[in-house]
Amino acid sequence: HVQLVESGGGSVQAGGSLRLSCGASGSIYGDACVGWLRQAPGKEREGVAAIDRNGYPTYTYSVSNRFTISKDNVKNTLYLDMNNLQPEDTAMYFCAADDFNLQLARHYRYWGQGTQVTVS
Repeated sequence: HVQLVESGGGSVQAGGSLRLSCGASGSIYGDACVGWLRQAPGKEREGVAAIDRNGYPTYTYSVSNRFTISKDNVKNTLYLDMNNLQPEDTAMYFCAADDFNLQLARHYRYWGQGTQVTVS
């Protein structure tokens, strides 16, 4: 059973930065497609960034050039570096993993519990 645990959320002012981390039980990050998704109140969950099984990153347009996804397969940790944060980035952020290349799709198999990011 895969467990994902996010950390690093918080409250920042517009223009600020945060780094989200997601630790995984087991060595899932080496073989899986992994991603970050977010859900704002009243909105559908959306894919933000992902690394596919070949190691290629994908970003949703609204965060390209501001967010960077990366992973450390030795530490079994996934990261999301977020710069120039804007109020519209306010949401609960989730890390997720799957055996298939889901990229920015929403139906990942494994999920973390989420970490809140608030930008004012």
